[in-house]
Amino acid sequence: MSRVDEILESIEELEKELVEELRKTENEFLYTIRNKKVRFAREVEAYHRELAAKWSDYVYDSGVMMILTIPVIWSALIPCVIMDVVVSLYQLACFPVYGIPRVKRGDYVVMDRQTLRYLNWIEKVNCAYCSYFNGVIAYVAEVAARTEQFWCPVRHARPVKAVHSRYRFFFAYGDAKGYRERLDQVRRNFGDLKR
Repeated sequence: MSRVDEILESIEELEKELVEELRKTENEFLYTIRNKKVRFAREVEAYHRELAAKWSDYVYDSGVMMILTIPVIWSALIPCVIMDVVVSLYQLACFPVYGIPRVKRGDYVVMDRQTLRYLNWIEKVNCAYCSYFNGVIAYVAEVAARTEQFWCPVRHARPVKAVHSRYRFFFAYGDAKGYRERLDQVRRNFGDLKR
């Protein structure tokens, strides 16, 4: 195992540790998750309602310039929805042919912030937009990562800002022999997803 592989494995372990640490907030903020539904204790919900900002104050405090950008922000939703549909159809049609496990969209597009009582209705709509948009981007990135592992599992020569979940399985840049000898093996190396 190369040093790069060791670092990538360490990053993956740290990401798992981060998820576990974030789950500890369930106890701190008195909520539970059952069947993908979040439930707060009644006294917490009452306290949250008290903290909600009136939507009129929220709009007033935002200022004219922020309000003028709303159409620009929301116009990005159209290509996002199109990308969501096209990528979903792509993996539905192509992944079985390639033998690539499908990406569960629901693991990436998580819509749960609208139940927070301390958000007013405008904040809830904004949170739904961001949850959807960022979820779709993460979902598409995972579909692209699995596709790249099948078609071109070669690391870049130059450092990249962020690496995706499949990058650790890729061949080192310039490893022509390894690429030719083990390409089929790497193309089928999705065993870690079945855990």
